[in-house]
Amino acid sequence: MGRKKRMSTLWEVPDDLWEKIELILDDYDPPKETGRPRQDRRRIIDGLIFRFRTGCQWNHIPAVYGDDSTIHRTFQHWQEIGLFKRIWAVLVSECEELGKVDWQWQAADTVMGKVRMGGDQFGSNPTDRSKKGTKRSMLTDAGGGPLAVVVAPANVHDTKLLDQTIEAIVVERPEPTKDNPQHLCLDKAYDNPTGEQAVSQHSYQGHIRRIGEEKLNEKRKKSILHGDG
Repeated sequence: MGRKKRMSTLWEVPDDLWEKIELILDDYDPPKETGRPRQDRRRIIDGLIFRFRTGCQWNHIPAVYGDDSTIHRTFQHWQEIGLFKRIWAVLVSECEELGKVDWQWQAADTVMGKVRMGGDQFGSNPTDRSKKGTKRSMLTDAGGGPLAVVVAPANVHDTKLLDQTIEAIVVERPEPTKDNPQHLCLDKAYDNPTGEQAVSQHSYQGHIRRIGEEKLNEKRKKSILHGDG
């Protein structure tokens, strides 16, 4: 079986995607009737893509995308009005209409990060000598498509974020049924009453890796190799 062809890396907004984003922009952030004309919004989004793809500082964004302070200011404004979440929701909805969102199997996990871009969601990172850090809790469908994300201080336990993350799904989640259940895969960080409660409360069938399961599996493998099983 041949390897699945990977999608090309997105560095600029394609025409068909821009048509959708432009409609949302016109609705969420229409141009003012008076005052100075706005910068090219499509070019600003391309500049933002470059910024987040490369991780460069704002003042290192190439001039081809426009003035860096304008890009930064526009980004902050769009973030405040919820524009990016709206774009995300529209894209997930369209994927769902095409049958490309696999709700049957989902997974959630967290990742630690440094506080590179400011904000107020940071705390002592227990894995980085207690330096300030953040934690992102993400929920995806079976194909890895992101459905929800929550940002919190690094010292917040994974299980305390699970309920919030499920609640943060950007589109309306289909109701699980007996014929169409929804499974949620989680690692051993969720193997506790708080994690179990969140799974049950949201009507998932949980698949939580149990604490100590790796050692038990290793013992079983050794037993089989030595002919004890």
